[in-house]
Amino acid sequence: MSNQTRKILTSYIGEEGYMDFLISLALSVVLGLVLFQALHLLTTRNQTERAKLPPGPARLPIIGNLLDLGDKPYKSMARLAKIHGPLMSLKIGEVTTIAVSSPSIAKEILQKYDSVFSDRHLPSSARALDHHKFAISWLPAGSLWRNLRKILNTQIFTTQKLDDNQELRRRKVQELLADVQERCLAGKAVDIGQAAFKAVTNGLSNTIFSLDLIHKSSGTSHKDVVRGIMDELGKPNLADYFPILRHLDLQGLQRRIETNGEKLFDLYDRIINERMESRRMEGYVPKNDLLDTLLSISEENSDGATPENMDMEERFGFSLEKAQPLRAVPIQP
Repeated sequence: MSNQTRKILTSYIGEEGYMDFLISLALSVVLGLVLFQALHLLTTRNQTERAKLPPGPARLPIIGNLLDLGDKPYKSMARLAKIHGPLMSLKIGEVTTIAVSSPSIAKEILQKYDSVFSDRHLPSSARALDHHKFAISWLPAGSLWRNLRKILNTQIFTTQKLDDNQELRRRKVQELLADVQERCLAGKAVDIGQAAFKAVTNGLSNTIFSLDLIHKSSGTSHKDVVRGIMDELGKPNLADYFPILRHLDLQGLQRRIETNGEKLFDLYDRIINERMESRRMEGYVPKNDLLDTLLSISEENSDGATPENMDMEERFGFSLEKAQPLRAVPIQP
């Protein structure tokens, strides 16, 4: 900068202001160079990434192809497939997604490369209470997943087990019809959602715990907790499209899921503690339900399960014991 220019600036802003101006100018130049280099690297990386991916629509910065999906994604995907082919790549926020719309390609992927594509996409909300580490629906295909699937196939979904529970299912349907008839005779409206929820939940709870979880006086609160979890799981989550936001939980979805999940786990823990106390008493008659089966597996260390890998907290969708590997001893609160 020439002396004449310096004198002019100094006359307006003073010597100290002139030095501040030079520092600000230098910082601006450095920041501009850094941003330029970052954009250049990002563009180069995206171009390299795109070169390895199937064709797809042009992407916008940050949001990718979110706008291309519109309010009816299934129709938008069909339209885009006609333009870019049956195998195309999309950028949903910061997540690269491959869309397959050809039956032959889908068959090849699912049959020939099934081990590569067997894992499910893990939504951020499924990480609440570390559920993704234990739930068979989210576990990657590995030894733990195979052990749990083996237990399900041999202890729960066998023809004999299903036949044994046939009378239970019939009884719950009869109870549902009786509840509906009672309200009709009283001239009261029937809440079909509540009635169906009670029948399904009590059918499952009898299969698992040999008891009804929902009674006429307590059905609403339990339904509200379960419905709260389902509602939060069904909401769009920014963290699913921008993983960098996962730990911030800007929408509070994970926090609300954990709050409701802890209520369910507290309920299940009380039931399990009572069952474990009962099993230690003399003359205990096994109930032959799912809970008894899982506790017996843990105790006997059968089917390849050990106390270390059968800490069945959320692995079957309900809590047996949270803090330590499951053993046949009372769980301390």
